[in-house]
Amino acid sequence: MDKLTDYRPFDDSHAKRRAPAKRTTVKRIVLIALLTSALAVTLGIGYRLGHTSQALPDWVPLRFAVALGVQPVKSTATGPVIYYRDPDGKPFYSADPKTTPEGRAYVAVHASEDLSFDDPAKAAALTHADPGTKRILFYRNPMGLPDTSPVPKKDSMGMDYIAVYEGNGDASTIQISPGKLQRTGVRSEPATLRTVTRPIRAPGTVKLDERRVAVISLRAQSFIESVENVTTGDHVTKGQPLLKLYSPDVASAGAQYLSIIGDSAGTANLAGRKQLIEGARRRLENLAVPAEVIAEIDRTKTVPLTITWTAPRDGVILERTAVEGMRAMPGDVLFRLADTSVIWVLADVAEQDIDAVKIGAAATIKVRSLPGRVFKGSVALIYPEVNTQTRTTKVRIELPNPDGVLLPDMFADVEIASGAEKPVVAVPNGAVIDTGARQIVFIDKGEGRFEPREVKVGTHGEDYTEIREGVGEGDLVVVAANFLIDAESNLKSALQAFTDGEKSK
Repeated sequence: MDKLTDYRPFDDSHAKRRAPAKRTTVKRIVLIALLTSALAVTLGIGYRLGHTSQALPDWVPLRFAVALGVQPVKSTATGPVIYYRDPDGKPFYSADPKTTPEGRAYVAVHASEDLSFDDPAKAAALTHADPGTKRILFYRNPMGLPDTSPVPKKDSMGMDYIAVYEGNGDASTIQISPGKLQRTGVRSEPATLRTVTRPIRAPGTVKLDERRVAVISLRAQSFIESVENVTTGDHVTKGQPLLKLYSPDVASAGAQYLSIIGDSAGTANLAGRKQLIEGARRRLENLAVPAEVIAEIDRTKTVPLTITWTAPRDGVILERTAVEGMRAMPGDVLFRLADTSVIWVLADVAEQDIDAVKIGAAATIKVRSLPGRVFKGSVALIYPEVNTQTRTTKVRIELPNPDGVLLPDMFADVEIASGAEKPVVAVPNGAVIDTGARQIVFIDKGEGRFEPREVKVGTHGEDYTEIREGVGEGDLVVVAANFLIDAESNLKSALQAFTDGEKSK
């Protein structure tokens, strides 16, 4: 009974508390086992690498390589350090030694590694070329500074000075690495024979040909009897009647002419008779009496009461002042007409372009009021003066106007052809470097070698420039990125001058 009295219900709270403790112990045992295995594998790899000839890559930190007893792979690159790159391959570069924010050093890129863009065979030939085949002239600063040395040395950053060999020390030749040429896009083209032209553009104005303008006026006092049905703007032809007039002076001169002819009919002195007739006839001509009227007086032996005045040339009536019944005094302009079959265009050419304009040069005319139509003419005259305000010179262009569509005072756009008429040696405009005092081009001699050559230029066309001296047909000239070669040339000239100065000391 006592046993029954002492009976208590089963309590499992202790078992529940012991279960999490067991699971934690198991996790610790598994973690210790994994760490032990990883350590054993690491030690095994280290032992393996330490007893073999294998080496770690250069990206492995030096402290880990030393701990494993293995040295990183040493770079086989040669030449001076050109720049430093990010150790993780990111597009970050530095001209000086540098470290990442995590403290990792940037990787040095040597001169031989900078040839990665070139053909492998060329890169290997340039990298492993035997320098002993050529005599070393001097050593230059690897960073391009004007500092040279007759013996090998290092700069303040520990970079080796670059040797300048006998073949590369030619003052007339610039040597550039193939990698740099390819990255900067240096391009060459041969000089060729071509016709170099450059249109000179100028504004112009349509004008009448001054030699084809005529006025109708009288030399004696007259009275207008009638005027023909012609007005301003009408086109008339030579000999077409314009008006009828009566002039007392003309009538008196005609009567005198008839009397001399009649009186001298029985005169035996033929010489005196001819002189009298000629004098009377000359008086009529001096009064501008038309030849047809004088012939009519000779035929009819009478003086007409009125005289018909005709047009002296073909043309357009520009002005009419004649009115029926009016009295016209000597010198009064009754009609003004012009022949428009040939027209002028006066172009205002800029002062700096006037030397390129030649007499007889072809010209193209476009009139703004006639879109799509093109008129052809030629330069007839270059006026011998310069406008002091606009700094332009007028150039006269003559062109036919058979249909009469070109009217005086129209505005026109003028293009005058200039340049060589025959093919000449020419290069693209970008190939010529103008320093102000001289013009030079770079001759591509192959294998990264370039020679600066002074030239004399001629006509500058829109795309090509004439070369009169310095370059022959077929010479390979640099036409793109020649600013790079020019910079290299200036640097080499500075180094050469510095070296000559050091030698002279």
